[in-house]
Amino acid sequence: MLFRSMRAARPLAEQGRFDGFADAAPGSELNAFFRGDPAQPAVAMRGAAPIEIWHQLVKQHNAQGLDALLADEAVFFSPVVHKPQVGKAITKKYLAAAFQVFFNPSFRYVRELTGDRDAVLEFEVELDGIAVNGVDMIKWNDAGKITEFKVMLRPLKAVNLIHQKMAALLESNQP
Repeated sequence: MLFRSMRAARPLAEQGRFDGFADAAPGSELNAFFRGDPAQPAVAMRGAAPIEIWHQLVKQHNAQGLDALLADEAVFFSPVVHKPQVGKAITKKYLAAAFQVFFNPSFRYVRELTGDRDAVLEFEVELDGIAVNGVDMIKWNDAGKITEFKVMLRPLKAVNLIHQKMAALLESNQP
């Protein structure tokens, strides 16, 4: 079945029943990437919404794809660090650490609200026996690059656990 939008195709792609997009050649990079071919970089999704690229990076646990998705002026807002983390390098560092901490088999997005240049994604994950509920608030620019990534978490027990795990991971990756 051919689709005209990422949103319509995503459920079938996740079930392995995705045949491609109507406006992309059958063997195109766009179709190969959306099927989950890790050999295709995120930038292969020309014209794809940044949030769809984000979903693929999460699904594939592909932190390297963040380079193509983050704007140079990206800002990361942590649920535990008061000061915003400004710049592509530090934003990538926090998000790459989050890929390791959050994206276990129990992680799933349960709700998504999207606009023209932003999205709010609610997620659930279990870490060390603690049910974590959170929200990723993502904004992007006209070029489709993420300019702002804000994370909010609940309950307090989860915030404390995430703080501990992220701090340990970020400190261990210091040069």
